[in-house]
Amino acid sequence: MIELVGVEKHFAGQPVVHPLSLTIKEGEFLTLLGPSGCGKTTILRMIAGFEQPSKGQIMLEGTDLTNLPPNRRDLNLVFQHYALFPHMTVEDNIAFGLKMKKMPLKEQRERVQEAVTMTQLNQLVKRYPHQLSGGQQQRVAIARAIANKPKVLLLDEPLGALDLQLRKSLQSELKHLQRSLGITFVYVTHDQEEAMMLSDRIVIMNTGRVEQIGTPREIYATPTTLFSATFVGENNIFSQDGRLFAVRPEKLHAVRNTEEVKRTGEVLDVLYLGSIHKLIVQLDDEPMTVSIVFDFTDNRPWEIGEKIGVDWNDQDEVVIGS
Repeated sequence: MIELVGVEKHFAGQPVVHPLSLTIKEGEFLTLLGPSGCGKTTILRMIAGFEQPSKGQIMLEGTDLTNLPPNRRDLNLVFQHYALFPHMTVEDNIAFGLKMKKMPLKEQRERVQEAVTMTQLNQLVKRYPHQLSGGQQQRVAIARAIANKPKVLLLDEPLGALDLQLRKSLQSELKHLQRSLGITFVYVTHDQEEAMMLSDRIVIMNTGRVEQIGTPREIYATPTTLFSATFVGENNIFSQDGRLFAVRPEKLHAVRNTEEVKRTGEVLDVLYLGSIHKLIVQLDDEPMTVSIVFDFTDNRPWEIGEKIGVDWNDQDEVVIGS
């Protein structure tokens, strides 16, 4: 559906996006994930046409879009700050793009009705943006985008301004919407959990470079770089015989017996988090602490200051870098 071929972006001679080639499949939910300033929004803006690549090509279904203005690309961008017109009702906001395209009135009404139904805004069509909650405004912004029936929907931190509870409910709505529409979504976020929950594939970005591309399961189970291993989910990084490897907290075992274990240490903290318990352990002879997670069925009591053994199975080591 979308192909980026050797795309680069420089601002004032400084590379913000290093050479990047990426193929996004039709109907895919692809997320660009990374910390602030890693280049993910710049990539989205280049696909949308608001930024011009310094080098490389952007293709949509085999057509070169690189020099086309945003309004000539069959894509829509949904921003974090919804950019709704305050003097227009929900209905008029959603219809705005269709009016600009001079679409016949009957078809406009049908498209608006369809988008309103999909985003569950039926009761709110006559309201103005200031009469809506943040979550409702976000749904209007998404409805306005899907009313255009774009081939691709680009979403730049669309849930970033919402509180946690609302984010959670809108995440599942978005996933459901994307499946029912079959539109290709390209999503930007710095929230690892959101990326894991929504995406078919994740592109992990760091300082303008791609660290890893894979499904949520691949990214979690087999991170290929130190950045991937530490950015997505919690991880314990060990160094031994000149190699680095990671072991996830749920794969570590805490044992009372300190004989024949891979490491020993002292319990620094015991955290009860409802469905899981967590130990923070300061390793002996090493500067690092490790996290060990058990599920709620393991109710062994642990004391702060207690000496314990830390063990794991060899097959749970994920070697990082080559």
